[in-house]
Amino acid sequence: MSEFLVFVGSLNREAPYFQGARGVGLSVYSLDEDTLAVTKLAETDEVDNPTFLSVTPDGAKIFANSEVFSWREGVVTAYGFDRATNTLTYVNKQPALGSITAHNFVTRDGTKLLVANYGMGEGGPDQSVVVYGIREDGGLTAPLASVAHEGTGPNEARQERSHAHSATETLSGNIAVVADLGIDCLVTYRIEADGTLSPLQETALKPGAGPRHIALHPDGKFVFVMNELDSTVVSLALDADTGGFSFIDAKPAVPAEARDHNHCADIQISPDGRFLYGSNRGHDSIPIFAVDQETGRLTLVDYAPCGGATPRNLCLTPSGRHLLSANQNADRITIFARDAETGRLTDTGHAIEIGTPMCVKIVR
Repeated sequence: MSEFLVFVGSLNREAPYFQGARGVGLSVYSLDEDTLAVTKLAETDEVDNPTFLSVTPDGAKIFANSEVFSWREGVVTAYGFDRATNTLTYVNKQPALGSITAHNFVTRDGTKLLVANYGMGEGGPDQSVVVYGIREDGGLTAPLASVAHEGTGPNEARQERSHAHSATETLSGNIAVVADLGIDCLVTYRIEADGTLSPLQETALKPGAGPRHIALHPDGKFVFVMNELDSTVVSLALDADTGGFSFIDAKPAVPAEARDHNHCADIQISPDGRFLYGSNRGHDSIPIFAVDQETGRLTLVDYAPCGGATPRNLCLTPSGRHLLSANQNADRITIFARDAETGRLTDTGHAIEIGTPMCVKIVR
């Protein structure tokens, strides 16, 4: 059970806010977790800037966002992967109903895909969150529903409008949590059977925080938010019935001296829920926090060097033995060994060498 599939989205079209586009697009690798041997199985350059991917647990269905700066409306592309032949097969694509398509998530029951559009400028359909059905063949239906957020935040350069940055479903199912960087809010919706998003609650975070990604504690009680703009991580208690949150704790995600030139990105939680891992772009580190299992409070363990530059995305192997850091500006995905007792990371010296990696996903 040490063999895994690793799916990587890499930048293949220039954008003014990225530092180069040296990737191919969508790639698939095998990873032996015992030897850390990596083998490329398949790749395609037919997907434009797949900056975020979701993969079904069997590795057979892949959904890739295209984030292209000049497009008023992004797209989401569905691919199939055949393990027997190591073949990627295009299925279909759908319009994203918004620009700078940033994140997607397959619902727990495997029937729908949630998509978050960061959105820039004016024009186009400009929807913040979109819901698609997933067909039996792995393709996407036309959009089932969508919603648009409105508002601003105190950071005039980055919060001039709503910027939905991620959409995630709670572990209990049927509730979507949208982190909106532009309005400093977590917005929750009931996901109805037909895909309609029924508003539940808005939870305001600290003004100027800029919530980006979230991690769900495996017992469903706690939610952890990585704030991009003020480089903090926040723990919240989730009311699974109402979709509301109550504040527990907040900690800096980067040393004070590095805060002014840092922008946090991803957040992941260990399979046992004991440790959180984030990514610091600027400080180029992975902050590690211990999670109190009773209270949800956080304790800093360490800042581990990311093994490259600009760690955009992280992924833990299902066993929790290793963590992968997609280091965008180092053209490598660094592989760390993880100590399950202390949470600390050790650079194994192994990596997946690939141009401008933006997202990495792992399945057995």
